[in-house]
Amino acid sequence: MDKVAIIGSNSFSGSHLIDFFLENTDREIIGISRSPEYPPLFLPYLYKKKRSPRFRFFQLNINTQLPEIIRLLDREKPEVIVNFAAQGNVQHSWTNPAHWLMTNTVSIANLTFSLKDRVYLKKYIQISTPEVYGLCKNRKENIQTYNPSTPYAVSKIAADLFLTTLFNKFGFPICFVRSTNFYGPHQQLYRIIPRTIIYLKLGKKIPLHGRGAVKRDFINIADVVRGIDKIILEGKIGNVYHLSSGELIKIKDLVRFICRRMNFSFKKSVEISDERTNQDPEYSLDSEAKTELGWRPKVALSNGIDRVIQWINDNWEEILTHPLEYVHKE
Repeated sequence: MDKVAIIGSNSFSGSHLIDFFLENTDREIIGISRSPEYPPLFLPYLYKKKRSPRFRFFQLNINTQLPEIIRLLDREKPEVIVNFAAQGNVQHSWTNPAHWLMTNTVSIANLTFSLKDRVYLKKYIQISTPEVYGLCKNRKENIQTYNPSTPYAVSKIAADLFLTTLFNKFGFPICFVRSTNFYGPHQQLYRIIPRTIIYLKLGKKIPLHGRGAVKRDFINIADVVRGIDKIILEGKIGNVYHLSSGELIKIKDLVRFICRRMNFSFKKSVEISDERTNQDPEYSLDSEAKTELGWRPKVALSNGIDRVIQWINDNWEEILTHPLEYVHKE
């Protein structure tokens, strides 16, 4: 697996995977994203580092420039493609579902159908989501029971089902990754962990939707990319792999922990707001990767949060120049 193409290379998880490959392998990496490369603040492979000659970036839009992407892939012949490209914000998927369905379903179907006969492609990793299950408690891999509750989740499971049919009919070399909530330095500032830290530093109230009662499993991005690397090397074609820390925490308890870590009063720092539309109360995954692939999460939540706090403190002035809320791009 000497050459890997990462579609959605500007994404939080895609950029961390690039950084992991550059630090730990000799692979050549092709990055593809619709936007120009983000500032180094959000790209760990550029953050306080020299650009590696083993990474090349191409600005191409999967929705509007698919022929150009296919020509690039045919020229470069990567043995592995990892797809992170997606409209990823769950709640905003209600505002214009067609944007989510176009990027997450139609464009992925067009891309992979075009690639189904490429002999150079040994493995295609689709980054999916546990949200396809709806409410899930200790959900195991390959249980074909889905209950998506948002347009985002619908768009993701539709693509997954299409890819499954490609595997069944053509032997398309697909592996699926469904990870619980990942976090770490360089994440989008509107996500719950960086946003909580930033709001505390700004003296702003942190909104707790539905009193923060929903439960989530947070896994550090460093553990996620190690898991993806294991799946690239050892994962079985056609399988679904769950990556999770195995530790559930209520959102209010997560915010309380960050407040304590930063010496702020929880009661004085939060405000109760309405519950989000169709928010699933719990995501909890069982991970066969722990036994099949020998993968284990290594970063404790406390240590991982400390790393995010340090990143924000080190880059505070620059962080203040970026939007703190989600900005939609069609």
